[in-house]
Amino acid sequence: MKKKLLSALLSVSMISAMLVGCGSDGSADSGSNTPETKAENSEAGNDGQESADNNAPAEDNAQAGASGGSVYYLNFKPEVDETWQEIAAAYTAETGVNVKVVTAASGTYEEVLKSEIGGSNAPTLFQINGPVGYASWKDYCMDLTDTDLYANLSDQSLAVTGDDGKAYGIPYTVEAYGIIYNDAIMQKYFAMDGAVVTSVDDIKNFDTLKSVVEDMQAKAADLGINGVFASTSLLPGEDWRWQTHTANLPIYYEFEDKGISDADEIEFSHAENFKNIFDLYINNSTCAPGLLGSKDVASSMAEFALGQCAMVQNGNWAWGQIAEVDGNVVAETDVHFLPIYTGESGEENQGLCIGTENYWCVNSQASAEDQQATLDFVNWLITSDAGKDYMVNKLGNAAPFTTFGDDEKPSDPLAKSMLASMESGKKAVPWAFTVFPSQDFKNDFGAALLEYCNGNMTWEDVTSLVVSRWAEEKTAAQ
Repeated sequence: MKKKLLSALLSVSMISAMLVGCGSDGSADSGSNTPETKAENSEAGNDGQESADNNAPAEDNAQAGASGGSVYYLNFKPEVDETWQEIAAAYTAETGVNVKVVTAASGTYEEVLKSEIGGSNAPTLFQINGPVGYASWKDYCMDLTDTDLYANLSDQSLAVTGDDGKAYGIPYTVEAYGIIYNDAIMQKYFAMDGAVVTSVDDIKNFDTLKSVVEDMQAKAADLGINGVFASTSLLPGEDWRWQTHTANLPIYYEFEDKGISDADEIEFSHAENFKNIFDLYINNSTCAPGLLGSKDVASSMAEFALGQCAMVQNGNWAWGQIAEVDGNVVAETDVHFLPIYTGESGEENQGLCIGTENYWCVNSQASAEDQQATLDFVNWLITSDAGKDYMVNKLGNAAPFTTFGDDEKPSDPLAKSMLASMESGKKAVPWAFTVFPSQDFKNDFGAALLEYCNGNMTWEDVTSLVVSRWAEEKTAAQ
C-alpha cells in the first residue's frame, strides 16, 4: 500500500466520519486533549492565583533564585497541562524563579519540539521517549551523570544512556496500562444466569476474555450499558492507544521469540494476536467500527466515567480523566486493571504493560544559568514536600526516586492496581514501543487501523504496511 493511497483513503474516511459522527448522550468536553488543541504558553504566577505552601527554608529559597536563570518546560501530555501550570505558579511563588510551561497538542510533540529547540527561547527541560528519542535529540541532551537528579534515581539502569555510558535522560515516573474495568458492572454481569464466569479472577487469557465480553455485549441492555468497551478512538492524533500501546504486545513477543530488543526489520509475526484484541474492542463497543474516526480519547474516557461501558484500554494516568468528568458515576473502589490478553501462549501469567517513555532531559544548549535553574526545579519536584505532593497526588506519578517514602506512593485506584500487579509475581510486559522507529510509523499504523475499521483495507494490507513502514523508517533514521 503506497503512502499516497493511504493518505487519500484516510482523507475520505475522516470526512465521512466527521459528517456522520458517533454521537453519545452526555459526552464530556474533551478539553485540551484534542487535536484542535494548540501549544499554549502560560507564564507562571498569574494574577490572583494563590501560592503553594512554603515548605522550604528561606535560605533555600534565596539559593534557588540566585542563579538568575529561568525554566521553560515543554510538556508532552495535554491531560496534565492544568496541573503543570499550577506547579509552575507554585514554584515561582516560592522561589522567585520564572517557570514557563508549554503543552504540545496531542500527537504533535516532536513537531513542536523541533520548532522550539533551535529558537532563542528554547525549552530548558523537555522529554524524550527512550533510546529512539535520545538518538533524535542527543545534541540537545545535557550529561546528567553528576547531578542530584541522577544520584537520587532508585534504579540508575532506568536512565537513558549514550554510547559513552553517561546518563542523558532521567525517567520521572513508572507507568502501566491495560484494560480498565468497572467492577460494579462486572459484578452485575457475574450475578446473571448463564454468566460465562463468576469472578474477574477467572479471566486469565484471551479466550475467556472474549467469551465474557461477547456474552456481556449480548446482554448490554440488561446491564444498562451501550457496549462493553468504550469507543476505540481513531481520530488522527488520538490513536496512540492502539498504534503504540496495543502494538507494543505483538512487537514485544516477536522480540522475545528472537531474543532481541530492537530490529531494523520485523515480520509482525504476532499480527493475528493484535487482530484478536483489536477486533474484540471494535466489535463490542459503544460505537460502530465505521464511526471510530471521529472519536478522541477524552470522549472514550467519558463513556467509561458515565457508566456507558464496562471496560476501556488506557493507563494509570487515566484516573484523573475519569474522576473529573462531570456526572461521573464510577466509584473509585470499582476501578481496576486487567492485563491485555491477546492469545499468547502462557499469558495466564502475564501482567500489565509496565515501563516508561517519560524521560526528562535538560537542554545542553541552554545557558549555564538556565541549566542550573532547571536542575533546581526538578530537584524541588522530587525532594520538597510540595514538589513530591504534586508528583504523586496531582500528576499521579509513581516516581522512581529514593527521595519518596512508602507513604508517598500514588493512592489512586489505578496506581494501586498497577502496584499490586507489580507485586503479584505476574510477568510484566515491557514497553518495546520505545524503539518504534518514528512517529510517522505510528501515524501510518494508526491510519491503516482506521482504514481497516472502515472496510478500506484488509488485515493483510495492514500487516504488510506495518512491516514495510518499519523497515523504511528504521533505514531513514540511520
